[in-house]
Amino acid sequence: MTDMHRYTASRFVERYWQRSVCGVSSVAGKRRALPSAFPVLDLPLLPIHKHIYEANLRNSNAWCKKYTEFSEKVMEGGGEKAIARHTQRNRKLLIRDRLRLLLDDEDFLELSPFAGLGLPYGDIPSAGSITGIGRINGLWCVFAASDATVKGGTSYPITVKKNLRAQEIAIKNRLPCVYLVDSAGAFLPLQSEIFPDKNHGGRTFYNEAIMSAMKIPQVAVVCGSCTAGGAYMPTMAEEAVMVHRIGTIFLGGPPLVKAATGEEVTPEDLGGARLHAEVSGCVDHFAWEEKEAFDYTRNIISTLNFLLPEEEEETKKRNAEEEPLHSLEELLGLAPKSYNYSLDVKMVVSRLVDGSRFLEFKARYGTSLVTGFAKIHGHLVGILANDGQLSYEATLKGSHFVQLCNQRDVPLLFLQNTAPTAALTLSTKQAEMNSNHLKAQGSMMSAVASASVPKITVVIGGCHGADSYAMCGRAFDPNFLFLWPNAKVSIAPPGHIGSLLPLDGEQEEEQKKQEEELNRMLVEESSAFFSSSRMWDDGVILPQNTRKVLRDVLDIIKQQRYQLSTETLQSIPLRM
Repeated sequence: MTDMHRYTASRFVERYWQRSVCGVSSVAGKRRALPSAFPVLDLPLLPIHKHIYEANLRNSNAWCKKYTEFSEKVMEGGGEKAIARHTQRNRKLLIRDRLRLLLDDEDFLELSPFAGLGLPYGDIPSAGSITGIGRINGLWCVFAASDATVKGGTSYPITVKKNLRAQEIAIKNRLPCVYLVDSAGAFLPLQSEIFPDKNHGGRTFYNEAIMSAMKIPQVAVVCGSCTAGGAYMPTMAEEAVMVHRIGTIFLGGPPLVKAATGEEVTPEDLGGARLHAEVSGCVDHFAWEEKEAFDYTRNIISTLNFLLPEEEEETKKRNAEEEPLHSLEELLGLAPKSYNYSLDVKMVVSRLVDGSRFLEFKARYGTSLVTGFAKIHGHLVGILANDGQLSYEATLKGSHFVQLCNQRDVPLLFLQNTAPTAALTLSTKQAEMNSNHLKAQGSMMSAVASASVPKITVVIGGCHGADSYAMCGRAFDPNFLFLWPNAKVSIAPPGHIGSLLPLDGEQEEEQKKQEEELNRMLVEESSAFFSSSRMWDDGVILPQNTRKVLRDVLDIIKQQRYQLSTETLQSIPLRM
């Protein structure tokens, strides 16, 4: 058989297999999940828990107050003057009003809303860009929307990072992407942190090309300025809509034209909607006003090749779901103030899963890690939850469970609350135990990194040291990672940094001073809000909202099964 015949035969088999898979997925809605009767985790609060519960509750209420303050600050955008200029002088809609026109409802999952607050170069509310996942005609879509009231829509390093994360989520979960472009370009004094590196501004356009090749749809709505690098965003999208008079696309604006040629030209003549819809062909749809532009966008999304489940099936499924036995509000008192205030993690699990039902795996082995199966709003998940320091046995158990879930295509949910410090090596026997623990820990890290199923991480307490990697921290690339407001993220928690410093009896006083300084730094830098402002996660969520967020995330992850055409063919240039 020639190479050509082999290639043709292999392509035939591949296409036949893909058609078979599509056929199976098209009738999947008519099938039902296997019945389950998992044991009930009935773990009410007892008098013995009262002292710890109340201390945790006071701490959670304090952090929730800060959460509310940050939320209010973010909702103000660029401030009253910037909002007045945006709406009255420029006659544009505010970003959240645009989202109301684009999305089916306001019940969307906003990503990293606190990004950009308290940075060395100042406050950039929401990093100057609102990103999230919402429904358009019933289809979950990622959106990245520039907020021109924040610094005039200028892109800062954190803006670039936030938009890249939105694209990464779209790629990982195969979600259509809508860009609402209203940007004045890069903040030039920080160009060294925006332009040159791999994960800087240019990566946005690379991702657009890769997403098109992967058949992940992208639509751009030009509802403001697209200057310099921003001009490539709509021209590389698969379809673009542009609004008359307020939308412009050009590499250099009228001031640059005058400086270079002496010619005076209006923004509309240089790069307005008429020019690009009638002459250059850079945009596909001309809209007289913003509402019309978002109507166009919703209609474009309706042309995508997805076959969603019938609404009746979804309603029936929701009605069959069981609520947890105990109130979600009790999670506020179960969120640990510090590691020493941790209660049994099964109490957290029982307040997150359907009917508080949980099928535990290896319940008597490696008990410092709780593993097992449960359902959250009807979605089957494999749960791994810290209940103490990850021991040798616990990491072996975790490795086994992760591989089991990967074998069965069950998504993984990590509830992370890692122990502050590892055991010190004070004897030969302890050194041997630590060596075995390291090998087992490495095995679990490999299992987590290699697992191809979706992974969701919620940091409910501490995120410290190597245990955080084994529990799918940010470096291990979970599909989504969220923090509770009480969470701490650092190499070691405040008060425990001394275990990482080398012992030196001769300079004990100097070492003590260094330890105090590092602990002061950790108090500030380990907070959930410090982390979220720098985009080390996908957002801070309130404990009582966790079950709803997990429902949305699991729905979002599942949607890719409903896309009918995902085979990558030879790429075709979309624009001349």
